[in-house]
Amino acid sequence: MLKGIPPILSPELVKVLMEMGHGDEIVIADGNFPAASVAQRLIRLDGHGTAEVLEAVLRFFPLDNFVPRPVALMAVVEGDPVGEPAIWRTYKDIVQTCEPHAADFEFLERYAFYERARQAYAVVATSEMTQYANVLLKKGLVKPDQTP
Repeated sequence: MLKGIPPILSPELVKVLMEMGHGDEIVIADGNFPAASVAQRLIRLDGHGTAEVLEAVLRFFPLDNFVPRPVALMAVVEGDPVGEPAIWRTYKDIVQTCEPHAADFEFLERYAFYERARQAYAVVATSEMTQYANVLLKKGLVKPDQTP
Protein backbone atom coordinates (compact mmCIF):
# COMPACT_ATOMS: atom_id res chain seq x y z
CA MET A 1 0.00 0.00 0.00
CA LEU A 2 1.02 3.57 -0.62
CA LYS A 3 -0.28 6.70 1.04
CA GLY A 4 -2.82 8.78 -0.87
CA ILE A 5 -3.58 6.24 -3.60
CA PRO A 6 -7.16 4.97 -3.53
CA PRO A 7 -7.21 1.20 -2.92
CA ILE A 8 -9.50 0.77 -5.95
CA LEU A 9 -6.45 1.50 -8.14
CA SER A 10 -4.73 -1.86 -8.44
CA PRO A 11 -0.94 -2.05 -8.87
CA GLU A 12 -1.51 -3.12 -12.48
CA LEU A 13 -3.73 -0.10 -13.19
CA VAL A 14 -1.29 2.33 -11.55
CA LYS A 15 1.52 0.85 -13.67
CA VAL A 16 -0.52 1.27 -16.87
CA LEU A 17 -1.47 4.86 -16.00
CA MET A 18 2.21 5.63 -15.42
CA GLU A 19 3.26 3.98 -18.71
CA MET A 20 0.77 5.90 -20.81
CA GLY A 21 1.98 8.96 -22.68
CA HIS A 22 0.36 12.10 -24.02
CA GLY A 23 -2.42 11.18 -26.44
CA ASP A 24 -2.75 7.57 -25.29
CA GLU A 25 -6.30 6.48 -24.47
CA ILE A 26 -7.79 4.23 -21.82
CA VAL A 27 -11.33 2.85 -21.59
CA ILE A 28 -13.23 2.31 -18.36
CA ALA A 29 -15.79 -0.26 -19.43
CA ASP A 30 -19.09 -1.43 -18.02
CA GLY A 31 -19.86 -5.09 -17.35
CA ASN A 32 -21.50 -5.62 -20.76
CA PHE A 33 -18.59 -4.25 -22.79
CA PRO A 34 -16.61 -6.84 -24.82
CA ALA A 35 -13.43 -5.87 -22.97
CA ALA A 36 -11.51 -9.13 -23.38
CA SER A 37 -12.07 -9.26 -27.14
CA VAL A 38 -11.06 -5.66 -27.87
CA ALA A 39 -8.36 -4.87 -25.31
CA GLN A 40 -4.66 -4.69 -26.10
CA ARG A 41 -4.14 -4.68 -22.32
CA LEU A 42 -7.01 -5.80 -20.10
CA ILE A 43 -7.20 -4.74 -16.47
CA ARG A 44 -9.96 -6.33 -14.41
CA LEU A 45 -11.55 -4.38 -11.58
CA ASP A 46 -14.43 -6.73 -10.87
CA GLY A 47 -16.76 -5.65 -8.09
CA HIS A 48 -16.36 -1.95 -8.86
CA GLY A 49 -18.42 0.52 -10.84
CA THR A 50 -17.27 2.83 -13.59
CA ALA A 51 -17.97 6.08 -11.71
CA GLU A 52 -15.82 5.15 -8.72
CA VAL A 53 -13.01 4.02 -11.03
CA LEU A 54 -13.28 7.23 -13.08
CA GLU A 55 -13.12 9.36 -9.94
CA ALA A 56 -10.05 7.51 -8.62
CA VAL A 57 -8.23 7.61 -11.98
CA LEU A 58 -8.86 11.33 -12.51
CA ARG A 59 -7.15 12.15 -9.21
CA PHE A 60 -3.87 11.34 -10.99
CA PHE A 61 -4.58 11.23 -14.72
CA PRO A 62 -4.36 14.50 -16.67
CA LEU A 63 -6.79 14.85 -19.55
CA ASP A 64 -5.54 16.19 -22.87
CA ASN A 65 -6.18 19.91 -23.21
CA PHE A 66 -4.97 20.02 -26.85
CA VAL A 67 -8.09 18.31 -28.17
CA PRO A 68 -11.65 19.65 -27.95
CA ARG A 69 -13.09 16.58 -26.19
CA PRO A 70 -10.65 14.29 -24.33
CA VAL A 71 -13.54 12.30 -22.82
CA ALA A 72 -15.76 10.14 -25.04
CA LEU A 73 -18.87 8.14 -24.19
CA MET A 74 -20.67 5.43 -26.12
CA ALA A 75 -23.80 7.03 -27.55
CA VAL A 76 -27.16 5.38 -27.00
CA VAL A 77 -28.02 3.20 -29.98
CA GLU A 78 -30.75 4.77 -32.12
CA GLY A 79 -34.12 3.32 -31.20
CA ASP A 80 -33.02 2.06 -27.77
CA PRO A 81 -35.69 3.24 -25.33
CA VAL A 82 -33.20 3.49 -22.45
CA GLY A 83 -32.99 7.29 -22.74
CA GLU A 84 -30.02 9.26 -21.45
CA PRO A 85 -28.23 7.25 -18.76
CA ALA A 86 -28.17 9.00 -15.37
CA ILE A 87 -24.54 7.94 -14.96
CA TRP A 88 -23.56 10.46 -17.64
CA ARG A 89 -24.52 13.27 -15.22
CA THR A 90 -22.32 11.61 -12.59
CA TYR A 91 -19.45 11.50 -15.08
CA LYS A 92 -20.00 15.17 -15.92
CA ASP A 93 -19.81 16.08 -12.21
CA ILE A 94 -16.63 14.03 -11.69
CA VAL A 95 -14.87 15.47 -14.74
CA GLN A 96 -16.05 19.01 -13.92
CA THR A 97 -14.46 18.68 -10.48
CA CYS A 98 -11.17 17.12 -11.62
CA GLU A 99 -10.62 18.57 -15.12
CA PRO A 100 -13.13 21.38 -15.82
CA HIS A 101 -11.82 21.99 -19.36
CA ALA A 102 -12.89 18.47 -20.34
CA ALA A 103 -16.54 18.48 -19.28
CA ASP A 104 -17.85 18.64 -22.87
CA PHE A 105 -17.98 14.99 -23.91
CA GLU A 106 -17.69 13.40 -27.33
CA PHE A 107 -20.36 10.79 -28.15
CA LEU A 108 -19.33 7.87 -30.33
CA GLU A 109 -21.60 5.43 -32.13
CA ARG A 110 -21.34 1.95 -30.63
CA TYR A 111 -19.07 0.38 -33.27
CA ALA A 112 -16.94 3.52 -33.52
CA PHE A 113 -16.46 3.30 -29.76
CA TYR A 114 -15.41 -0.37 -30.09
CA GLU A 115 -12.87 0.61 -32.75
CA ARG A 116 -11.39 3.35 -30.56
CA ALA A 117 -11.24 0.84 -27.70
CA ARG A 118 -9.26 -1.56 -29.91
CA GLN A 119 -6.69 1.20 -30.40
CA ALA A 120 -6.66 2.23 -26.72
CA TYR A 121 -3.62 1.59 -24.59
CA ALA A 122 -5.75 -0.38 -22.11
CA VAL A 123 -9.30 -1.32 -21.18
CA VAL A 124 -10.41 -1.48 -17.56
CA ALA A 125 -13.24 -4.00 -17.13
CA THR A 126 -15.61 -3.21 -14.25
CA SER A 127 -18.81 -4.79 -12.95
CA GLU A 128 -20.90 -1.72 -13.75
CA MET A 129 -24.43 -2.78 -14.72
CA THR A 130 -25.64 0.57 -16.09
CA GLN A 131 -26.03 0.50 -19.87
CA TYR A 132 -23.87 2.91 -21.89
CA ALA A 133 -21.53 3.46 -18.93
CA ASN A 134 -18.34 3.11 -21.02
CA VAL A 135 -15.97 6.06 -20.93
CA LEU A 136 -12.81 6.71 -22.92
CA LEU A 137 -10.11 9.09 -21.65
CA LYS A 138 -7.28 10.69 -23.64
CA LYS A 139 -4.19 11.38 -21.55
CA GLY A 140 -2.74 14.85 -21.42
CA LEU A 141 0.45 16.39 -20.13
CA VAL A 142 1.63 16.82 -16.58
CA LYS A 143 3.04 20.31 -16.31
CA PRO A 144 5.98 21.13 -14.02
CA ASP A 145 3.70 23.08 -11.64
CA GLN A 146 1.46 19.99 -11.24
CA THR A 147 4.12 17.71 -9.78
CA PRO A 148 4.53 17.31 -6.02
